[in-house]
Amino acid sequence: MKPVFTIMSALLLAVIATVNSCPPSDRAALLAFKAALHEPYLGIFDSWTGTDCCHNWYGVSCDTESHRVADINLRGESEDPIFERAHRTGYMTGFISPEICKLTRLSSITIADWKGITGEIPKCISTLSFLRILDLVGNKISGEIPYDIGKLNRLTVLNIADNQISGRIPASLTSLSSLMHLDLRNNKISGPIPRRFGRLGMLSRALLSGNQISGLIPGSISRIYRLADLDLSMNKISGSIPASLGKMAVLATLNLDCNKISGTIPPTLLTSSIGNLNLSRNGLAGKIPDVFGPRSYFT
Repeated sequence: MKPVFTIMSALLLAVIATVNSCPPSDRAALLAFKAALHEPYLGIFDSWTGTDCCHNWYGVSCDTESHRVADINLRGESEDPIFERAHRTGYMTGFISPEICKLTRLSSITIADWKGITGEIPKCISTLSFLRILDLVGNKISGEIPYDIGKLNRLTVLNIADNQISGRIPASLTSLSSLMHLDLRNNKISGPIPRRFGRLGMLSRALLSGNQISGLIPGSISRIYRLADLDLSMNKISGSIPASLGKMAVLATLNLDCNKISGTIPPTLLTSSIGNLNLSRNGLAGKIPDVFGPRSYFT
């Protein structure tokens, strides 16, 4: 009976191991994602072997209950020992394969600071209904922001700064009701800020500098109660500064530097809670409002 018991035990352990490992479809999607990228120096993909992508695959994390892939976290600048041993930051070429969208339980995608990744943001990214974080900063990604990105109603962080993204800010972005951090800096984005930008009620940081954004500053921005940091500098924004910006409860930094803004300085800006205010290199006219008092504090 002992050999039979041993065989049964082995079979049981094999079944348990299979149940606790990632699904073959998730493993296949990760390998297809990897195939579109080339990382020549650090060997971060060397650990992507074996059948269980939930165990010791660098930068991959899985949900503890479903064992589906939940997080991809690949940063080209990190304090991880693999970077310290190589004495260098990362460099990766290739593109983000649409195969990533087959990982339907993804909660976060961080593919940041690799400097050489090109191509577009896969349009299918908007089908990942569990996605909370999309961080693609510091690459050479081009193309446009997916037009239906507003479908990602769980998204809290959208960071695509320091790329070559073009086109307009899609109107659907204003449907991201959970968005807290928006960073579009240093791209080639053009066109106006969506008129309904104020619908982003959870937003605390809106960083849009270093683009080719034009048109007016939407007055609806002042309805974003939690907004603490607004940076629209180095664009082509025109028109006047909405006086309502100075009535925002927690706005601490307002940077409108290097635009085509005209008109006068609203007195509300100088009596507000704003501590860091930059209005330089515009077309402002008139007098500086005489509203300074003992509690005035500015940088």
